[in-house]
Amino acid sequence: MTRRGKSPYPSFSIRLIAFSAVSLLLSACTNLGYYVHVTHGEGELLLHRRAIDKVLHDPATPPGLAARLELSQRARRFASQALGLPDNRSYTYYVDLHRPFVVWNVFATPRFSVQAVQHCFPFAGCVAYRGWFSEARADADAARQRARGEDVYVGGVPAYSTLGWFADPILSSMLRWDNDELASTIFHELAHQLIYAKGDTAFNESFATFVQREGLREWRASRGLPPTDGKAQAMDEGFTRLVLDLRDRLKKLYASGE
Repeated sequence: MTRRGKSPYPSFSIRLIAFSAVSLLLSACTNLGYYVHVTHGEGELLLHRRAIDKVLHDPATPPGLAARLELSQRARRFASQALGLPDNRSYTYYVDLHRPFVVWNVFATPRFSVQAVQHCFPFAGCVAYRGWFSEARADADAARQRARGEDVYVGGVPAYSTLGWFADPILSSMLRWDNDELASTIFHELAHQLIYAKGDTAFNESFATFVQREGLREWRASRGLPPTDGKAQAMDEGFTRLVLDLRDRLKKLYASGE
């Protein structure tokens, strides 16, 4: 069974996975095509990125795009100056993807299991998904896993972190969000650069989400804005509890053999 949607893990350590290829090619040749794909995908982003300063000074830049990019740069400076997040070239470039997502993550579990299939890499550790820069490649990967009897979910990813290995750009897929979500996502992704526990996706996402929420609170205060009403966070937390409860119920049902 395959389901589609937005990936619950927006951050995908592509740079580390590509770097892992050097030590894995001799022992895992079957993964060569994947590593080539990931390296090519990251290379395409680097090739097509433009310095945001140049985009802002380009008279052909639409005013709406310029306004969003200007806000992203204010949030970027705030992240380093007020939140103590890494001060580097990340989010000082812009890439127009011409597609809705930058990568598509493929998640799978064995039939009658809630334990996700793990994909392990020497430098990134183990993660519960595999990401593709091509939706067609993600669908093909999902089909292969589904043919093995696994339950599969394909989720589009609007942003990810290379953990500082590359200067992560602002992506056109990120500009669909409102101002708060754009700023807080920059905080989230930079938090991954600050602290990343190899092989512990739950911790990494929890830490980055904490930085994201607290960073947004301070960001709004610095601009003279009141705190958010908390409705969105409450809905997210309620949905998470619902999913975790369903997972526990399924786990018990599978264990019973009924």
